Amino acid sequence: MKILHTSDWHLGRTLYGRKRYEEFAAFLHWLTVTLAQEQVDVLLVAGDVFDTHMPSHRAQELYYQFLGRVTAVCRHVVLIAGNHDSPSLLNAPKDLLRALHVHVIGAASDKRADEVVVLDQPDGAPELIVCAVPYLRDRDIRVTAAGESVEDKEQKLLDGIRNHYAEVVALAEQKRQAINPATPIIAMGHLFTTGGQTVDGDGVRALYVGSMAHVAVGLLPTALDYLALGHLHVPQKVQGSEVMRYSGSPLPMGFGEARQPKSVCLVEQTEHGMAVRLLPVPVFQALESIRGTWPTLQARLAALVAARSQAWLEIVYEGDEVIGDLRERLAAAVAGSALEILRIQDKRIINQALSQLYEAEQLSDLEVHEVFDRCLTAHQVPEAQRPALCHAYQEILTTLHETDSQAE
Repeated sequence: MKILHTSDWHLGRTLYGRKRYEEFAAFLHWLTVTLAQEQVDVLLVAGDVFDTHMPSHRAQELYYQFLGRVTAVCRHVVLIAGNHDSPSLLNAPKDLLRALHVHVIGAASDKRADEVVVLDQPDGAPELIVCAVPYLRDRDIRVTAAGESVEDKEQKLLDGIRNHYAEVVALAEQKRQAINPATPIIAMGHLFTTGGQTVDGDGVRALYVGSMAHVAVGLLPTALDYLALGHLHVPQKVQGSEVMRYSGSPLPMGFGEARQPKSVCLVEQTEHGMAVRLLPVPVFQALESIRGTWPTLQARLAALVAARSQAWLEIVYEGDEVIGDLRERLAAAVAGSALEILRIQDKRIINQALSQLYEAEQLSDLEVHEVFDRCLTAHQVPEAQRPALCHAYQEILTTLHETDSQAE
């Protein structure tokens, strides 16, 4: 039996305003082909199918088109909701999808047996038990009480997660004893384990208000042949275990993941247990973050242009020289090429402003006008020019506030 574990597709996610539907479509096509080539029996999707609770029509179209295709090449699909997903949206067609051997668990159930999925071989004999535990929302696992401390809330969350998994796995073990003691048990989850690795800009959110509630592996049941997790975007083992893994996101969710190899986990049952092999996911859209002084930026951009790169770029200027026309210079450097600059950040302005703070002073202690005044001083702007700049700055602030009010 072969199982493929993936997660964190985030269908519909944009990158600094740039839509990525072509990338998502390319990945789902690659995944369908891979499932067929590797003769995979079971596909596990460990949450965050979509990027928002209200995904676009195009994102939903990609999802349902994929499910329509994958049932022709893979015997079973088990899919759980992540913290980005809408439980009701995923659950709505679950009865229809079950007829296609697609099992969707969008929300925690009061009947824990609903989260225990028994998958059969073509001849009808049970071959795998999946504990399909979705993202456990605060209200699913914790009852609030007046006067609770932060520590009390944290402990209740962890106890709730531990008890939920213990109950589901116990039911799975009962089923295993009833059908065949040799039947493997796999658990799925969408959570943050202690020591989990993240990177800047990957979009991984805190799961619970006021607490990350990192789950120690010791809180999870040990009677598992494999643990398929989602939520963290970096592919990784959980505390070094070969059979407890995050598959990671198949696409880089931000420039912090630009150089990170992406993969899915191919899990194969052997006489010695579950063997795991990582299948590299191709790069469908190159991303690159370029940092440094102007000569460094200029040289790297020239090299990318010469190589006919089609990368999307993040530019972080870290030089000491004041470059008032940085955007214009960058635009000229990539003119006529397929390169696209999605983000520009001038570290000099930020660092100079922060360096002017007194030792005991925090940025949050200052008003926005005071920060701007520090910037003017840091750049040694003549007094004669300051009134006009302050007036322009006030106009920008007013426009921003008006825009926020209209959005609300």
